[in-house]
Amino acid sequence: MIRRRCGESVLVGEDIEIKVLEVAGGRVKLGISAPRNIVVLRDELKLTENFNREASHPAPVSRLISLAAALSGRSKLRGM
Repeated sequence: MIRRRCGESVLVGEDIEIKVLEVAGGRVKLGISAPRNIVVLRDELKLTENFNREASHPAPVSRLISLAAALSGRSKLRGM
């Protein structure tokens, strides 16, 4: 753990600087300076990207058939 106050920074290697810009109400605003070839992402964006990638895989035909059967049964119930 490294503690920093507003205006202070941390260096990661020789090329990356993480600076505390603001601390207010339990929130911290960071400034990150890194070379263009280094990807800097918030964790939740990476999680969303992984979720979307998994969701984009095609569904197995057996799953589609069972889903179609379930939906067909629901439409018959609504018609009564």
